[in-house]
Amino acid sequence: MLNIIRPRRLRRTANIRRMVRETKVSVDDLIFPLFVVFGSGKKEEIESMPGNFRWSVDRVHEEIEQVVEANIPAVLLFGIPETKDEIGSGADAEDGVVQQAIRKIKELAPELVVIGDVCLCEYTSHGHCGVLRGDEVDNDATLERLASVAVSLARAGADMVAPSDMMDGRVAAIRAALDEAGFEHVAIMSYAAKYASAFYGPFREAADSAPQFGDRSTYQMDPPNLREALREIELDIAEGADIVMVKPALAYLDVVAAAREAFDVPLAAYNVSGEFAMVKTAAQRGWIDERRIVMEIVCGIKRAGADLILTYHAKDIARWLKE
Repeated sequence: MLNIIRPRRLRRTANIRRMVRETKVSVDDLIFPLFVVFGSGKKEEIESMPGNFRWSVDRVHEEIEQVVEANIPAVLLFGIPETKDEIGSGADAEDGVVQQAIRKIKELAPELVVIGDVCLCEYTSHGHCGVLRGDEVDNDATLERLASVAVSLARAGADMVAPSDMMDGRVAAIRAALDEAGFEHVAIMSYAAKYASAFYGPFREAADSAPQFGDRSTYQMDPPNLREALREIELDIAEGADIVMVKPALAYLDVVAAAREAFDVPLAAYNVSGEFAMVKTAAQRGWIDERRIVMEIVCGIKRAGADLILTYHAKDIARWLKE
């Protein structure tokens, strides 16, 4: 008989498969996004994102205790203000909801890495990610606002800031402002390749951040473009980004892979709200095995080259990894 090669030998038992597994997902890879709101006693489930809530600061400890118990190393905070205006004044207010939440979380869990999202869309009355000039987002006027927001978050105790606006030059402006204010130690995780995606729908419900007119295609990336993503990432690294991110994850795994090949810096991918909601809805209807699907998804993101995965599944993943 021919001495054929038999790869199946290394698939024969669960322990053999475990021994030769090439890609491994760890709880250390995970960042859990969460939403905070003004008020007291609030735990509002987000209808399109089952199991995720908007928390008032006085109850955010309930979520943080679960995150710490799960050994998830980091959270990313988004805030919903009481009032909105044209320039998003609530985003850098000393008593802003995210600033309050950061201070509270750092009291509760000093070692937890707290990341503050830097954008204006939740805070502006028009829902766009920057300051308007007419019906257009004014790039350079927005940079001043973003820098102020980043410093405000750092002053509240954030370990890292994450600009998600996609303005040109924002990383350089934020780095300069942080350094000038004495926050040289605060890292920047930039949404370096953030696409104008249809996968953000549930998030916009969660954060009340849908644009009131038009869309964000003049500043977020055009989905067909890969080479442009690499240029955006290169620019952000040159401007001082410590970690770069691709968002969304699943439809852009080729971008994650290309970025991993091209750049030797920590790389994150955001498994976004629409991706989460599709899995949850199908699982609730009994159409899929939620645990297997989620673990396959995050393994695929990791296999493509991501070091870090931002995902609303993080607590479930952490629990499954222990079992």
